[in-house]
Amino acid sequence: MDIRQLRYFIAVAENLNFTEAANQLFIAQSSLSQRIAELERSLGVKLFKRNKRSVQLTSAGTVFLQEATDILQKYAEATERTRQADSGILGTLNIGFLGHSVNQFLPKLVKNFREDYPFITLKLDRYSHGRLNESLKNEELDIAFTSSFGLQNIPNLDLLKVYRDRSCVVVHQDHPLATRTKINMTELTEESFITLKRQVSPQAYDRFLKMCNDSGFSPSIVNQTSFLDTVLLLVEAGMGIAVMPKSVKTIANPGLRFLEIDGSVSQFDMVAAWKKSNPNPSISFFLKEIENFVADSTRNNAPLTMKL
Repeated sequence: MDIRQLRYFIAVAENLNFTEAANQLFIAQSSLSQRIAELERSLGVKLFKRNKRSVQLTSAGTVFLQEATDILQKYAEATERTRQADSGILGTLNIGFLGHSVNQFLPKLVKNFREDYPFITLKLDRYSHGRLNESLKNEELDIAFTSSFGLQNIPNLDLLKVYRDRSCVVVHQDHPLATRTKINMTELTEESFITLKRQVSPQAYDRFLKMCNDSGFSPSIVNQTSFLDTVLLLVEAGMGIAVMPKSVKTIANPGLRFLEIDGSVSQFDMVAAWKKSNPNPSISFFLKEIENFVADSTRNNAPLTMKL
């Protein structure tokens, strides 16, 4: 039994006339009769009652008509879904992100994508900076929203810029520097710093040390924590200051001040990153959604991150 035989059978069952069914199928009536006879032999039952004046379905034929119709429908659905999967319209995307960096754009981006591609399942999760880049490197993620610095050690990457971010000095509102809007790193030589532990975010930790060293001093680090919100808590408690991305302000309490660091060295990009060798065809659709989203935001003068 094959799909063609099922189509032939359904045509005869719906027309109850071999001649009309053969014309509909564009085959000779003799060929159609032969294929139906072969189908009946393979099933071991009679599907039609035939005489010179009429063709009728047997009780077995009536049951088989429903089953054959269902099979053809499932076959058509399976064929379409397989083609969609091959094109990427049907599939799954595993996406990782840094919590503070996506608050201003990811919810809307995901909503738009799900409306445009309802058959692509999105699996999203928040990661620490170090774990995010490691998961991208190990091909556990299809796409990662991450900082542009620290990616040079991951081979075979493609990047798509989402927005420009910059590092800021975070101080308590009562700190002597709190009234400033900009500051130079050289002014921080006597300050005490709160940082994330290096194993949590080796990229950010090493970048912070380099910024200090390039400014002529080695920072006095008085406390290291595993969580970004703890860094902010300790700064708010007056235990020290921190260097954080401007986007962190979206989750910070109003008692903290973010001072922009002078110079282009403080700037970096928030990017969507993916492995060039990743065969997932759905990636291209999500990247196109990002491009459209960024273009619309630029066109409407809607910043992806908040101003200081």
